Amino acid sequence: MKPLIAILFIACFAGTTGASAQNRLNTSAPASCPLTAELSPLHLYGLWRAEFEGGPQGATLLFEKHPELAGSVSGAVNRDGVKAQLAGDVDGGEFTLEESLDGQRISATWLGTVAENSCGKEIRGIWNNTSDHPAGSAVSYPFILRKLPGWQ
Repeated sequence: MKPLIAILFIACFAGTTGASAQNRLNTSAPASCPLTAELSPLHLYGLWRAEFEGGPQGATLLFEKHPELAGSVSGAVNRDGVKAQLAGDVDGGEFTLEESLDGQRISATWLGTVAENSCGKEIRGIWNNTSDHPAGSAVSYPFILRKLPGWQ
């Protein structure tokens, strides 16, 4: 009789710890999702939509492999027909992007963090417009970037 009790105890204990471990896994991200700290520029490639809190209209961004800097992205942003060039990266879940209207000078910066449990498809942060503003008077807006469906 005792071996049966031991087997039941082990089965119950194993079932509980397995469920507990499974619950811990489910609270983070699906198995197919990279952890935020594991994201690389490769995860940024594709088309994104930006929304600005209390600021200008939204924008569409395209990220591609940077032609010269390994580990970075390049691309373009389009705000209602006004286009600018982009270059940036993601490292440990921290997102950094520079925007240039003329391809020479930085006209805006995007600093943010990849949202936990977003599978690398949502970034939140602050957009800082540095063009046409004297030093110290740049305009800033909170942003949310979301990867558009169909782009892995």
